[in-house]
Amino acid sequence: MGCNALFSNSAGVLFRFLPGRFARRGKLCRTAWLTRYKESFICYPVSELIDIFRALADPTRLRVVALLREMELAIGELAVVLDQSQPRVSRHVRILVEAGIVERRREGSWVFLRIAAGGPIAEIIGQAEKWPFSAREARVIAYDARRLAAVRGERAAAAARYFADHAAEWDAIRSRHIAESEVEAAMLAMMHNRRLGHLLDIGTGTGRMAEIFAPTARRITALDRSPEMLRIARTKLEGQPLPIDLLQGDFLNLPMADASIDSIVIHQALHFAHEPDRVIAEAGRVLRGGGHLLIVDFAPHEDEALRTLAAHARLGFSDAQIRGWFASAGLLLETTQTLEGGELAVKLWLGRRRSDEDQSPVAGDGQSKRLAA
Repeated sequence: MGCNALFSNSAGVLFRFLPGRFARRGKLCRTAWLTRYKESFICYPVSELIDIFRALADPTRLRVVALLREMELAIGELAVVLDQSQPRVSRHVRILVEAGIVERRREGSWVFLRIAAGGPIAEIIGQAEKWPFSAREARVIAYDARRLAAVRGERAAAAARYFADHAAEWDAIRSRHIAESEVEAAMLAMMHNRRLGHLLDIGTGTGRMAEIFAPTARRITALDRSPEMLRIARTKLEGQPLPIDLLQGDFLNLPMADASIDSIVIHQALHFAHEPDRVIAEAGRVLRGGGHLLIVDFAPHEDEALRTLAAHARLGFSDAQIRGWFASAGLLLETTQTLEGGELAVKLWLGRRRSDEDQSPVAGDGQSKRLAA
């Protein structure tokens, strides 16, 4: 039953049985009551649209929406672009969040904002380029765009400073194994013709894995514990043609529902785990049946310097260890690959989440490859 029909039928029945003393209050009282009664029957979608348009009916909030259409921003960055105090910007953001227009996400001490995905707001905001802005409004938007470019520049500069501070440390690790370009090529080949769908990049770091798998994934969630690394990844991944969500989180407690992810990549992150079996079990929990988990890490080694140089908790992993942890997590080890070319051998392990059609796993490593640099 539609809203109007519901109101007409309900009001007619109610007025038929109203007590006489209420009817004697006069036409004005009856009209006011009727207005309140009718508003109580407004359908939820209509009420939601009213909240959206009320929230947008402010020049500053329209500027916020225009900026967030361009990129995800922290509240402090919005304050810089808008040239307003952070408390004032926060009040406007709160109204947009309550209306369902903007989503907020905490990353360490920072709060990042983006336009909400889905629902009526996606279509409304998608038409923003067709909105009839006045000449003055167009000048304000152009001014904001120039200041937004400065924010982009500061992000890039911060990333460059971070890389410069850690370059010696990273170069020392890279010199111990085969070139990263060879590792990436092997990863792409191993995942070729497999459905990536919604890909989860655990321990995204600079966002490089999300970048190389972006052309074949439908959506990517890039997760890392470090707010600093996520800010670098955000700069690197800006402009990618698919939705990429950057989340701060722990690989022992993934912020995803069971069986909600199509594929997972853990690249050079498992060696930081004191309980790598729990990391794999958690990955298995969120992976859909038939989905793939690709782990890239070192083969067993005795380079104790990596414990102090790079905080490695584990000095590599064997095929037997990974196979056992996969089996406990409901994963089948499909294939392995070894890339040699330095003091440390790099290993790739590809597992698949069991589905109802799977039989008991056959003992062995599955298909095994060994490449020499």
